[in-house]
Amino acid sequence: MSICPLCNGLYHLTVHCSYCHKQMEDQGKVTDYFDDYSPYMDADMMKLVDGYPETFAHHECAHLFYCPRCRHEEVKWIKE
Repeated sequence: MSICPLCNGLYHLTVHCSYCHKQMEDQGKVTDYFDDYSPYMDADMMKLVDGYPETFAHHECAHLFYCPRCRHEEVKWIKE
């Protein structure tokens, strides 16, 4: 089992908005927003239904980033 360095606080990633260039905020794993119990489910199992076919095979964690200025959202794939 691989671990996501962002989810586990091993490093911080700075992402800038592609529209307004303000620093975006990491909102966590995309799968955490599926329902109330998603954050408590097995991460590898959730990758099978996250809508991104390669996250499980490539050992990636899909993170949602949000821009507080223009409200733009972007998904970034973090290598585990």
